[in-house]
Amino acid sequence: MRKLIKNGTIVNEGRTFDGSIVIDGKDIQQIIEGSVCPEVSVDETIDASGCFVLPGIIDDHVHFREPGLTAKADIDTESQAAAAGGVTSYFDMPNTVPQTTTLEALDEKFQLAARKSHVNYSFFFGATNDNSHLFPQLDKTRIPGIKLFMGSSTGNMLVDRREALDRIFATAGMPLMAHCEDTAIINRNMAQAKSLYGDDPAVSHHPEIRSAEACYESTRLAVELARQHHAQLHVAHLTTARELELFEPDSRITAEATVSHLYFCDRDYSLLGTRIKCNPAIKTERDREALQQALTDGRIAVIGTDHAPHLLSQKEGGCARAASGMPMIQFSLVTMLELVDRGVLTIERLVELMCHNPARLFGIEGRGFLRPGYRADLVIVRPNTGWTVCPTDILSKCGWSPMEGHTYLWQVQQTICNGHTVYRHGKVDATYIGEPLRFHHAT
Repeated sequence: MRKLIKNGTIVNEGRTFDGSIVIDGKDIQQIIEGSVCPEVSVDETIDASGCFVLPGIIDDHVHFREPGLTAKADIDTESQAAAAGGVTSYFDMPNTVPQTTTLEALDEKFQLAARKSHVNYSFFFGATNDNSHLFPQLDKTRIPGIKLFMGSSTGNMLVDRREALDRIFATAGMPLMAHCEDTAIINRNMAQAKSLYGDDPAVSHHPEIRSAEACYESTRLAVELARQHHAQLHVAHLTTARELELFEPDSRITAEATVSHLYFCDRDYSLLGTRIKCNPAIKTERDREALQQALTDGRIAVIGTDHAPHLLSQKEGGCARAASGMPMIQFSLVTMLELVDRGVLTIERLVELMCHNPARLFGIEGRGFLRPGYRADLVIVRPNTGWTVCPTDILSKCGWSPMEGHTYLWQVQQTICNGHTVYRHGKVDATYIGEPLRFHHAT
């Protein structure tokens, strides 16, 4: 089937221009610059007048909770939320049940997604203290990399032995994505907070417990190990101004910022409470400002979500009792477009950070750019369209969002995945199944 998207404003590879896109089957066939579209023989024409056309968003960091935690979320529901948010590809994390730390568990996830994922997918393999012997057996063309929890309250995936860390960094052979928080510092802070505030300190103390020091010390160690072993390191969800000092533009050592840490700060706990409790914690206004500035100077390479649904009942309590994590994938693009409107970054830079750079950094084949011959993954967004997030809009299985009640001026109109319109004007085509991503990792 051939499609024509006409009259749109295309944002791609640092440029914004009027143009049209011809899609033939699953692929982009032609990009036509100019406000006048020549006659093209197609089966469907999409009029994108007044809209921006971007590459589909690639979210390098999600927790879709399947298998084993499907009361909160599953691949079906969360990939529908992704489609509604303009996200056409995602990488899912290994802290499911069972954990994705064996070849069999990894294969099971691919089998589940081949039946249930409505956009494109892949899965990180999880490192433990004693599974690095499996790394040579991994098919590097199927997965983005290895996820390493260097400080984690998530199951038993904490890798805390120095000899194990050295072995992982030395033998990964593909990108290592690290969650960096120092567990000893966190435990000490939690004990002190409980002595002062009781067994379940209020959520406002969360950034004191999972502190800037805990983040910095762990990130510093990860960067040191990556340099020592010449590894490709991608540090997940940076939260502090001090951590940014460890990163340089155009390096094999890169950093991700999440939409939540770019949008919220510690003042928001008073209004949203545990709905914005996540690990690492949302920190100060100064930290948020530093992260926002780093979007344009190259120290932040990628924007992800760390989409991590929990039931609202699991979010009750404070620092000790309430679960950490929030659903954000459905509203990530429109939230970042709001920051574009505020002057935090340009729309061209947004596309760099949410589309081009994830594809480059992880070596995704044939995606992340609007180019002839590439897969037709794209999103059409309309500005100046005021709408307010209602509970009925939320497609994540958990049924809530920290953005509930928020009014946006941008709206996702259509999401096209592999040439197929998977989302259009509020409706997801839940019959459509996306494709497994393929990778070419630089050595």
